[in-house]
Amino acid sequence: MCAISGIDMALLDLKSKALGVPMYDLLGGAFRTDIKLYANYWFTQGEHNSNDYVSQAKEVKAAGFTGLKFDPFAHTNYFYGDDLDTNLSLSMSDQNKAFEMSKAVREAVGKDMDIMIETHAMLNFNIAVSMANRMAALDITWYEEPAGPENTNTLKAFRDRIDSNVSICVGERHYTRYGIRPILEKHICDYIMPDITRCGGPSEMKRMASMAEVYNVLIAPHNPNGPLSTLASGHVCATIPNFFRQEFIFKDVPWRDSIISRPLDIENGYLKLSNRPGLGVDLIEAELEKHPGVRENKEGFYI
Repeated sequence: MCAISGIDMALLDLKSKALGVPMYDLLGGAFRTDIKLYANYWFTQGEHNSNDYVSQAKEVKAAGFTGLKFDPFAHTNYFYGDDLDTNLSLSMSDQNKAFEMSKAVREAVGKDMDIMIETHAMLNFNIAVSMANRMAALDITWYEEPAGPENTNTLKAFRDRIDSNVSICVGERHYTRYGIRPILEKHICDYIMPDITRCGGPSEMKRMASMAEVYNVLIAPHNPNGPLSTLASGHVCATIPNFFRQEFIFKDVPWRDSIISRPLDIENGYLKLSNRPGLGVDLIEAELEKHPGVRENKEGFYI
């Protein structure tokens, strides 16, 4: 699916550049060219405590963003015992810590900030339900991926057991419109978050958005990715009526903008799309080759 998604993105970029139009014109034309973002800050850095999360949340708000996402369960031990298959669980102390950190962030940013709670589908069912119900008091925007994509019935059971005021977001691992169909038909989620690098590319994301619109479900693309993904997702979001927000990594690698011909135009929590042809940028391949990513060497270590 990653290969198909990349090919689709490349062909749309090439064709729209050949025609001299922005990619969003090939996808039906733009409702908007300022794409509202939410900040994902807590990706790899920072410590797992309230003071650190509050500090980062304030930095996000000061930059003009009105939405943020974090995983209050990150960097904790989800497993008990020597066998990792023994029990996907969290101690009551860790559960309380996750809630208190989330509460501290809400109090720090105020009531006007969208807060998304990530779980990475790493909690067992009972704890996922319990924590969702506790988070309802914080007026969270959504509770993300409380269970994996393998079993729609599990997600439906979760939906039936949590507070009706808690919205659910899933979809980063549900690929193509066929993958999200049972989620929509069972009315499990309020937001769907396809990832343009996996779901089938811009063409398929547009089809997924059209299907979700029928069920009054909003689109909020998953995007802990590079600048081309950010732009391609933005071009799809420009063309759909049921767009909510797009994910954006607030603290990205320092060389992000060096690999594209023009830096991403981010202003006050918005990605501002240009009317330049295609995605609006070209890759700088010489710069890209300086950052080959994670690879396994002959000793079996990742470098």
